[in-house]
Amino acid sequence: MKRRHHFRKPRLKHHPVRTQPGQITLSDLQAGEKGLLTEVSGGRGMLERITSLGFVPGTEVCILQNLGHGPIIVRVHDARIALGREIARRIQIRRKDHE
Repeated sequence: MKRRHHFRKPRLKHHPVRTQPGQITLSDLQAGEKGLLTEVSGGRGMLERITSLGFVPGTEVCILQNLGHGPIIVRVHDARIALGREIARRIQIRRKDHE
């Protein structure tokens, strides 16, 4: 009897996102800080998902909660959205000066 091989989906490996000078990732902002979204990196599925939530270049984001572990809670277009850390590391932000 032949053994069937079960194929698993490949696991996503963490590849550090290269940020441009003056930019940081969304996960680097602290609670209360604001920034302008500059770029999102990832595959087509992730890009479609993230843009459907309102994360498009030029959008202002405000960090509501970032405890250093677990999800990050962000305000985008008057909506509260919880993002996992891995996704937050793929969103590049330019810090917005305090108003």
